[in-house]
Amino acid sequence: MKNLRKLILPLAAAFLAASPALSQAQDKRLETLVVANEFGPNMLDIHGLGANRPAYGVSWLAYDRLLTYGRKSLGDGVDSYDFTKLEPELAERWEIAADGMSATFHLRRDATFHDGSPVTAEDVKWSFERALGMGGFPTFQMKAGSIEKPEQFEVVDTHTFRLKFLRKDKMTLPNVAVPVAAIYNAKLAKQHATAEDPWAAAWLKTNTAGGGAYKVTSWKPGQEIIYERFDAWKNGPLPKLKRVIQRDVPSAGNRRALLTRGDIDITFELPPKDFSEMAQEKGNVKVVSVPIENSMWYLGLNTKTPPFDNPKVRQAVAYAMPYDKIMQNAFYGRGMPLFGSAGVKDGSWPQPSTYKTDIDKAKALMKEAGYENGFSTTLSFDLGTATVSEPTAILVQESLATIGIKVDINKVPGSNWRAAIAKKDMPMLFNRFGGWLNYAEYFFFWTYHGQNAVFNTMSYQNPEMDKLIEAARFETDPKKYAAEVQGFIDIAYAEVPRIPVVQPSLDVAMQKSVHGLTYWFHLQPDYRQLYKQ
Repeated sequence: MKNLRKLILPLAAAFLAASPALSQAQDKRLETLVVANEFGPNMLDIHGLGANRPAYGVSWLAYDRLLTYGRKSLGDGVDSYDFTKLEPELAERWEIAADGMSATFHLRRDATFHDGSPVTAEDVKWSFERALGMGGFPTFQMKAGSIEKPEQFEVVDTHTFRLKFLRKDKMTLPNVAVPVAAIYNAKLAKQHATAEDPWAAAWLKTNTAGGGAYKVTSWKPGQEIIYERFDAWKNGPLPKLKRVIQRDVPSAGNRRALLTRGDIDITFELPPKDFSEMAQEKGNVKVVSVPIENSMWYLGLNTKTPPFDNPKVRQAVAYAMPYDKIMQNAFYGRGMPLFGSAGVKDGSWPQPSTYKTDIDKAKALMKEAGYENGFSTTLSFDLGTATVSEPTAILVQESLATIGIKVDINKVPGSNWRAAIAKKDMPMLFNRFGGWLNYAEYFFFWTYHGQNAVFNTMSYQNPEMDKLIEAARFETDPKKYAAEVQGFIDIAYAEVPRIPVVQPSLDVAMQKSVHGLTYWFHLQPDYRQLYKQ
């Protein structure tokens, strides 16, 4: 008994000594999230030329905006942003002028950037001027909310900023809450500006100057990005996750294996087939699926490139599309079909077109267009979306061959895709677009309007369409609004510069220990709400 006591006492002492270390290790595991996605950001600056979708995620986490959106429950432990409710972020409050022609924002006095310097109205003004001055996507995005001129920005005092309205636009305040409206540390950024680079674009491409809930502590392009919680963040509830390691793992099979083994906590990018299978499996992994509002996968036809400048050719392609095969073999039924309807009946969006696979009708249209013998062309897609885009491209290639169209497939690396679509020289492309602001006219403003924004990948222009889009944007009568929306949808589907295929779902696979997922319009992970237990 004495010998046994001699053995037990040292073991007990050793266990008690190890307990704090075990507890600390457990806490660290719960405070760290490991993510694997197909690819990461190609730069750290959302205002930069060619910034890809993961760069939006950097902006969302490392920077703040004046306003944010409320949240609502979708059930089963999943939340969504609430488009109908704006809430404070950097601005603790705001008010609209009596004449409705400006908004005054009162900044939090205790808000700081990551370097400890206070956030001021001068930073807000410079950041908005930068979004306009950089050109391209950020400038178009600000314009979508009638934020177009530097003269609209006024510093009232150190902690008060006024945004003057050019017109009464329902999209102005919601647009202040999107990733592009990020507030930069102007003083820090200006230290890296030059006469040739007044907005410090070169430096901000690989560095951040924000004050968001997370700091970027390491970025290895093509490998991983590491976020650390900014403990001095005052613009919302402090996140429970202290550290996020987001790794680039190009192979979908590897990402699924890592998740199944428990080596990663979450992945947002797997093929629909994997999500479909994993949703049926029993184990430690759960799958969440949320329909993506105001979004579609489509086949775009460049209206400036013959023969796609001919509406009959575009209609022929629309009738030759193998819709059902694409849904079954590329999307595995995940998403809402956007084809085969009886017709556009109202102003809801997105809604299916009337097109369905009809090879005889497609051949007849090709003959009417003068292309009975067919032609050769190229179909491009983003390799970063290859899990659905590649099988779709192959199916389209096979189907169009039946009406005499010979299609070569062009695979564009994900890091180059945004720059590639900006050139607008691809005859055909398979792509996805989603509108950040949940209005039909916002979607069409980006994708069909004659301003020819970067996401009008078809270079489509139609003055009649433009009038309807612009009218709907400022319409206050619900009946007139619905008629205007139905009007521009009718034109889009008659002239079919882009062929709708499917409204996608946001699918996420994660360990059952991960909670707090929130769906956001920009589709990038928001680690601020996630936690593990």
